[in-house]
Amino acid sequence: MDRIDRKILTLLQENSDIALAELSDRVGLSQTPCWKRIQKLQQTGVITKKVALVAPEKIGLGLTVFVSIETADHSGPWLETFAAGVSAMPEVMELYRMAGDVDYMLRVVVEDMAAYDGFYNRLIKAFPLKNVTSRFAMERVKSTTAYQIPPEKPSL
Repeated sequence: MDRIDRKILTLLQENSDIALAELSDRVGLSQTPCWKRIQKLQQTGVITKKVALVAPEKIGLGLTVFVSIETADHSGPWLETFAAGVSAMPEVMELYRMAGDVDYMLRVVVEDMAAYDGFYNRLIKAFPLKNVTSRFAMERVKSTTAYQIPPEKPSL
């Protein structure tokens, strides 16, 4: 990836609906080479998908919960089963395998405390877990999906 690819990525993360003509102009290319670069970024998996971002509170999802999970089983088969089961739960927005004193971290978004209680009960019935700790977000101070694109490394 060169400087132009990085600029394309930065601009697409700000607004994936940007017109090709404007994007091309802002990165200093004509439309065809710019389009070909976007296609290559998609084909190589750098751009994984384009989505519409939704404000959860505007659709009735007002509670965000960060769930820390500790388990006694660290085997590959257990992880596969756990990851597949938790990933299938629509309330789970993100799932991470962690290093340190917590084995897994989930970001869960639900309507309210009653909905979270229902999720929690399904979770603990589905998997043998050592410890589950829930932390409730009071306010979203910053939320972004845009990564800071690292600068191009100079060649030696």
